[in-house]
Amino acid sequence: LGSVVGYFMSAKFLLYLGHALSTWGDRMWHFAVSVFLVELYGNSLLLTAVYGLVVAGSVLLLGAIIGDWVDKNSRLQVAQTSLVVQNASVILCGIILMIIFLFKTQLLTLYHGWLLTMCYILVITIANVANLASTATAITIQRDWIVVVAGEDRSKLADMNATIRRIDQLTNILAPMAVGQIMTFGSPMIGCGFISGWNLVSMCVEYLLLWKVYQKTPTLALKSAKVEESELKQLNVKKESDMKPAEGVQLIVEKDVTGFEPQQEKEISCAARIAEPFITFRDGWVAYYNQPVFLAGMGLAFLYMTVLGFDCITTGYAYTQGLSGSVLSLLMGASAVTGIMGTVAFTWLRRRCGLVRTGLISGIAQFACLVLCAVSVFMPGSPLDLTVSPFADISARLFESEPLPTIASPEDKPEMVFATGMPNLLNGSTTPANSDPEMSPEPVPLISVSLLFAGVIAARVGLWSFDLTVTQLLQENVVESERGIINGVQNSMNYLLDLLHFIMVILAPNPEAFGLLVLISVSFVAMGHIMYFRFAQKSLGKQLFVCCTPDPKAVSDSSPPGNTSTV
Repeated sequence: LGSVVGYFMSAKFLLYLGHALSTWGDRMWHFAVSVFLVELYGNSLLLTAVYGLVVAGSVLLLGAIIGDWVDKNSRLQVAQTSLVVQNASVILCGIILMIIFLFKTQLLTLYHGWLLTMCYILVITIANVANLASTATAITIQRDWIVVVAGEDRSKLADMNATIRRIDQLTNILAPMAVGQIMTFGSPMIGCGFISGWNLVSMCVEYLLLWKVYQKTPTLALKSAKVEESELKQLNVKKESDMKPAEGVQLIVEKDVTGFEPQQEKEISCAARIAEPFITFRDGWVAYYNQPVFLAGMGLAFLYMTVLGFDCITTGYAYTQGLSGSVLSLLMGASAVTGIMGTVAFTWLRRRCGLVRTGLISGIAQFACLVLCAVSVFMPGSPLDLTVSPFADISARLFESEPLPTIASPEDKPEMVFATGMPNLLNGSTTPANSDPEMSPEPVPLISVSLLFAGVIAARVGLWSFDLTVTQLLQENVVESERGIINGVQNSMNYLLDLLHFIMVILAPNPEAFGLLVLISVSFVAMGHIMYFRFAQKSLGKQLFVCCTPDPKAVSDSSPPGNTSTV
């Protein structure tokens, strides 16, 4: 009993509990804010698309700066500040959304609707601030605190990383379901109030948990100082001025008399402050490029350039292929199970074969499963039609008053436009929204879509094992004083490739081109794993394919030859 109580009071468990509360609130908010924006803008995806673009662009531009801020401040200050800013932003956003839902009609009449537009801009801006604060929290807790709590035990670090991912997998499924039920049986306004109240309570509990973890782990108070060359130069200048006080006084008097030099110094100081974020941005990317695990990080980022996941794009495509909402929810549950299996496989493989080889095995497993997705493109039921221009839908909306018809005759396959086909398919029907209900088009064969989702679900075992491998490589091989900025740039790379995948879908939005997007996605996954293979080849050399002997306490093989920055 004492050991059980001791575990529940340990820094490790308190860190898990705080992460679970934080992730639950994040997942509820990310799910709800998209629904709220669609609801507010007349069932249009415009505000949701703008929000997604702003979030991705902000992390892309500010990831290095956020990471640098994490590096230059104390751990407790960074964690508490980002926690308060994140939750306060979500609470404020929820209050503003409640006001909009209550007084939307009145806001539409004021200043010709400009006041309502300003409210939309304010909501997106504050929500973006919340996401940036969430990014800072993820960097400091998942990339720094967890390393310090684990200490020198790399097996313990691997287990903690895997547990964190399991929490992520569970909250990804359960949190949207919970807030979705509240919004369905209540109203969007009740959903806003619930999320605001949850974040208020969660913020107080998380704040206390952070303090407890900080107290139980004294090493968190010790942080390597990052001394820049410019700071060293300033120290040298000060020493020289101390050695020659007379000259220093004389120079100061001269500058004060002329009245010109101090102003020039002030201007230089202001210019330096303005240029500082840009210098930090540049230095962060240069430091990321110079890391021994650069290729491994790039390999992980390339996995974000894919439509082979359970996001809105793949879900929308599944609806057009005749899958009902209930079937999709079961598939999402299965993907969560395989994701958790991936975390278990990671810990087992790492003990058997070492960290670097675990990434190789995981990458091969993921790519082998995604081959099913590539095969599905050419199977019966696939809407792939390369004769249809991927820009047909865009040009139709831009240059025609009515969308171009996609059905040439009753014998042709049913229309598969995402926006028009989805409402009926939500109810389990495969009938196009604008077709005659008396007509009974032939059902779409499910061989293609079945193979697609079988590959996507099975690949998540390798995906999450690979993700954990790269995460731990970054934790172990990046010096403590650069953990924040390097992981900030890694987040920027992830968002960049994620943004490119959305742009790819915008350029080819019709379902006939989805098969082409699948092939491009598989190609990017292959390129990512080729980059990782090159990293592994540099790290292990001729020992690449020699498996280690089983040893639970084996030291990780993650340190590349000649690397002096391993923690």
